[in-house]
Amino acid sequence: TGLVGEELAELGFNRVTALDLSPGMLMVANDKFVYEELRVGELGKPLEFETGQFDATTCVGTLTINHAPPASLDELVRVTKPGGRVVFTMRTDHYKEGGFEAKQAQLEQDGKWKLLERGEKFQPMPDGEPDIWYEIWTYEVL
Repeated sequence: TGLVGEELAELGFNRVTALDLSPGMLMVANDKFVYEELRVGELGKPLEFETGQFDATTCVGTLTINHAPPASLDELVRVTKPGGRVVFTMRTDHYKEGGFEAKQAQLEQDGKWKLLERGEKFQPMPDGEPDIWYEIWTYEVL
């Protein structure tokens, strides 16, 4: 819907690209007037971006049950410049069971990234989903 782009714009980021599986969501995001480019794409499949194209990548609300697979992280690393950041949210109950713990460790062991910060657990929608918790992860691409 463009909420992340709006927050990034408020923080001073002015060259933001949106990627979403849904053209309809991209149309909603476009109405925020903060995106330089909007692209249809699916995490877990090869992304149509150049290697090292972005200073940072972010993924919010997508690393959850029945959405993007752990292989999505490979592509986020690939399209992020060395020294850049990959920041994402993930459901805490999906971290181990969904294969993300193993994938994140593999990327670190392979020298692709290093963990900078793992945020405290939080509830993004305490009224609508009071039992669902997320964490924010920040990695530096090597």
